[in-house]
Amino acid sequence: MIRQAKVLAADVGGTKTLVGVFGPAGELLGKEQYPSTAFPGLEPLLEAFLEAQGISGAGLLDAACLAVAGPVSDGEARLTNLPWAVRTEELAARLGIAKVALVNDFEAVAAGIQELEPQDCRVLQQGIAQPRGVRAVLGAGTGLGAGWLAWQEGEYVCYPSEGSHGDFAPADALQAELWRVLQGRYGHVSWERVVSGPGLADIYRFLAERAGSAARASDPESISARALAGNDPLAEQALDVFVSAYGAFAGNWALATLPRGGLYVAGGIAGKIAPKLAQGAFMAAFRDKGRYAALLETIPVRVVLRPDVGLWGAARLGRRLRMRDNAKKAE
Repeated sequence: MIRQAKVLAADVGGTKTLVGVFGPAGELLGKEQYPSTAFPGLEPLLEAFLEAQGISGAGLLDAACLAVAGPVSDGEARLTNLPWAVRTEELAARLGIAKVALVNDFEAVAAGIQELEPQDCRVLQQGIAQPRGVRAVLGAGTGLGAGWLAWQEGEYVCYPSEGSHGDFAPADALQAELWRVLQGRYGHVSWERVVSGPGLADIYRFLAERAGSAARASDPESISARALAGNDPLAEQALDVFVSAYGAFAGNWALATLPRGGLYVAGGIAGKIAPKLAQGAFMAAFRDKGRYAALLETIPVRVVLRPDVGLWGAARLGRRLRMRDNAKKAE
């Protein structure tokens, strides 16, 4: 039974949810991963975790920070790729935690990159890092997320974004053909419709139909595995299109945020295909911005290899919440 817990943290995604409990000094005391769709909502998932960890009774949890894949407003969130509505007041009452914060999942990833060690990243472009420069994060998984950090009053402050739902811009004739197919299927075609796990599956099915070939298993994991193994030409082509679009969006995000402190590619897919991202197509699309190619060559770009960076970021934000609350009580 855990007796020293102070902060509950979660990174809630459309496919999986990571939950952890952290001690007074920020040390990890327990962590579990759950399939998100196995639960009707976030509350029963968190209750299952707390029961499994043997956490009960007042005083063990001072604060909770829950990072969710969707926009957050006034303590409420409706997840983009899950039929869940989450409210801090209901969570606090049901879990018996005085302070509960909801943040966008890439706000938590932004906080989490401050917890990384050099070995936790793979360098795609060294660039010229500026101390205290803006940092940007993005990452594809079940969806596509983005965020950024700016130095303010002695520390980095994290900001969320929904820029991944802006209009997808085809870079060539094949991508334009893909856009027309997706536009007929979905109406609005955002970057997330292409640069995500479901997006990779759509790309693969599009290419199979275009070639008049029978599609093999079209779940994202199978497609990327076959592409990396080199035993399915259609899967290889699909991953090539995906990586090129991923790099183009990353370049757009770098132009929007000017992350002279570094751009970090996180999310559930990047670490799994890091060797593919390092082959050159990703960075070629990243820098393919006409007159601004030279500027983008100066931006440090790294792939985050740790899949739990969002969880650690949520814990970091939860500790700040706890410290602010304690400071107010001491006044």
